[in-house]
Parts: sequence; C-alpha cells; structure tokens
Amino acid sequence: MKKFLTITLFSLLCCHAYADVNVLGRLGIGFTNQLANDMGAISFKVQRSRAFALGVVVGFNAEDSETTYGAGVKLYRNIYEEPNLRFYMAGLFAAVSDIINSTKESGMQIDGTMGTEFHLNGVESIGFSFEFGVSVNTLGSDTTISTLGDKFAIVSAHFYL
Repeated sequence: MKKFLTITLFSLLCCHAYADVNVLGRLGIGFTNQLANDMGAISFKVQRSRAFALGVVVGFNAEDSETTYGAGVKLYRNIYEEPNLRFYMAGLFAAVSDIINSTKESGMQIDGTMGTEFHLNGVESIGFSFEFGVSVNTLGSDTTISTLGDKFAIVSAHFYL
C-alpha cells in the first residue's frame, strides 16, 4: 500500500500536462450538480497553472421562512492532457445546509473525485466536465460516505471568458 501511495503521489507532483485549448488564467463561469443537498450550483473555475486550477461552487434556495445553501472551494490537479481533453483529480470542501422535515440542518461536504473536461473543436470557450469519486457528508448529526456518480455522474459546464 505504501508503494502504491508513493507512486501515485510522485506521478501527481511530477507529470506535466499540455492541451491544445489554452484556458490558463481565464475565468470559467458555469454550473455543477456536485453539492450533497442536491442543489444546482453556480461554479467558477480558474486554471492557475498548467497543473492546477481553483474553483468555487455556490448554490442557494431562499424560501419564505427557510434558506438552503451550499458553498465550497474546489482544487483541481491535471494528471493527463490530450488535444481538447483534460483528465484531472479534484477535491471539494464545502459547507452545506438542508431542510429535512421542516428542520434546517447544516454540515460539511468533502469530495475526492477524478474526471475529465473536454472542449468541442471550434467551441474552445466551453468546457464540459464529468466526474466520479467518493464523498463524505455531515448534515446535523448524520455522517454519510458515498460514491459519486450514483446519478449519472457529476456534471458541469464552464464558459471561459
């Protein structure tokens, strides 16, 4: 197990990835369905270097007497690139709240995922992403560990300015 973790860590830190679509330093604005409280969210993503990107996820639903929300930070690590396609690993750390039986419960969400973002030829400003992985969620006193991709997959799209 130590050998596997060492090789994995080394490959994540040492590989260089290149793609034909240059989104370096561009702000991506879009949507995602990743929040644990099944809320659609607005997603922001900036490719800070060839290897790393930083994202922010924000979603809320304001009703008459109660508000449900989710907000978090996401770190992406590119592990392999092809023309118009990027494979990555990502981690999400989010605060979430949900209304269950008229009771508002708050908690945390921590996700570890792998995914891909692809761009269509001629439409390089739009990136479509699919992810799968594992999620640990706490809402109130309940803790849940689950696989992501139990729907179809985590889906997001970003328009890069």
